[in-house]
Amino acid sequence: MKFILTFIVTIMALPAMAQKDTSLKISEIAEGVYLHTSFKNIEGYGLVDSNGLIVVDANQAYIIDTPWSEDDTETLLTWIADNGYQAKASISTHSHADRTAGIKLLNSRLIQTYTSELTKELLVQGGKPIPTHTFNGSEFSLGNGLVELYYPGAGHTEDNIIAWLPKSKILFGGCIVRSHEWESLGYVGDASIISWADSIENIKAKNYDINMVVPGHGTVGQADILDHTIDLAKSAVTN
Repeated sequence: MKFILTFIVTIMALPAMAQKDTSLKISEIAEGVYLHTSFKNIEGYGLVDSNGLIVVDANQAYIIDTPWSEDDTETLLTWIADNGYQAKASISTHSHADRTAGIKLLNSRLIQTYTSELTKELLVQGGKPIPTHTFNGSEFSLGNGLVELYYPGAGHTEDNIIAWLPKSKILFGGCIVRSHEWESLGYVGDASIISWADSIENIKAKNYDINMVVPGHGTVGQADILDHTIDLAKSAVTN
């Protein structure tokens, strides 16, 4: 009887053991640079991760893309405060929810929120919370050059931008960049597939001295992620 009860308890526990921990993950990937990863179940894709960064300068923290929910954004702000930093500003690299879901909360905390003017227009069209600050043109910077922003052209979306961190030589590619474990372009409902490869070539033409590339989804990698993305984009055009 004891064996039978133990067997039943073990079987009942298996589904819980198999469930993935979907709580917000934060890890240091370079001095003063932290990767935050949130999760969401997406129909047709299953559980998908979403990457963003926290970039620290002295006691000030700059957020590149909010987590995928307000709850995770709250957790992120708690982590920032608990580690002795002040959340100074955020930048969302395009209008999708995996980049912008926390804007409303950040606004309520009087934390500066930035997007491009084009991203703001798309948020307005979608009836979504909008940032407190915008910028025009293809280049902009935050924190006196701590984070350099660049619009390379359309790809994953019409408005996708990337962020370059010159101090740590990290390129945050966001969702225009596809990690090696992805063998497709993923969601392309708002994409410009025909422009995608050329936009990545524009990033390469900046000649960043890249130590690391952070994609919007998937594993952090090296500069060859850019060529991987070009191959996927060109394949999608021909197919």
